[in-house]
Amino acid sequence: MLNIPTVTLNDGAAFPEVGLGTYNLRGEAGVEAMVAAVQSGYRLLDTAVNYENETEVGEAIRRSGVDRDELVITSKIPGRQHGRKEAVDSIRGSLDRMRLDRIDLHLIHWPNPSVDRYLDTWRGMIDAREEGLVRSIGVSNFTEAMLTRLIDETGVTPAVNQVELHPYYPQSALRAFHAEHGIRTESWSPLARRELMLEKLIAELAVVYAVTPTQIVVRWHVQLGSTPIPKSADADRQRENADVFGFTLADDHVEALSRLERGRLWDGDPDTHEEM
Repeated sequence: MLNIPTVTLNDGAAFPEVGLGTYNLRGEAGVEAMVAAVQSGYRLLDTAVNYENETEVGEAIRRSGVDRDELVITSKIPGRQHGRKEAVDSIRGSLDRMRLDRIDLHLIHWPNPSVDRYLDTWRGMIDAREEGLVRSIGVSNFTEAMLTRLIDETGVTPAVNQVELHPYYPQSALRAFHAEHGIRTESWSPLARRELMLEKLIAELAVVYAVTPTQIVVRWHVQLGSTPIPKSADADRQRENADVFGFTLADDHVEALSRLERGRLWDGDPDTHEEM
């Protein structure tokens, strides 16, 4: 079984260094894929209202045979449910669909800046945490300016900011801000839609370390101090994605991977589409 280490978030909660993205894992096949991941050693499952699979996540938890307290379940508030009261109502809806009494990490899925209600939404998430509905609270796709606003206005620093991050888009400035403020970086689309698998450098490093190209990229995330959440429905691929703790990339190889930078691959609202 995989042994995935954890880090400690700024609120004291343990958080795995690799998790499973569940975007597009739906129906019975989706449940079976998530059960396989948990039984192989995954402890972090990442879902969202807009993934339309919270019911399947809850069922997978119950079928897995793993103690609920060992799992870290993440969900997210969509842009259409921004607002202080709306945020709490959204969280309650997620709890009902998953049939859980708490969510371990809840995120604002998208700042929805044209509406500009993310600050009120954050206050609602603080309320939900105080009520015991969620353990940790964070955000997704927030900029440094947006994070600063949340911290300055409420005094509460997000535990996590989940953002697009991969060697094509290493986000060095934002990661430095996270480190300065004790915010854990989490990577969506960590394999850049698998476009990275065509890179000669990654193929060469896979030979050097006697691992797969995917493992090179996932290990790069880990060494940057970010939690990647690759998505796969295949049990063998799931194990491959997370089996990255038996080797360490040399610093110059980490830097070489970061120099593949060419910008983000997708520009839009993850509330309506997210490629994990």
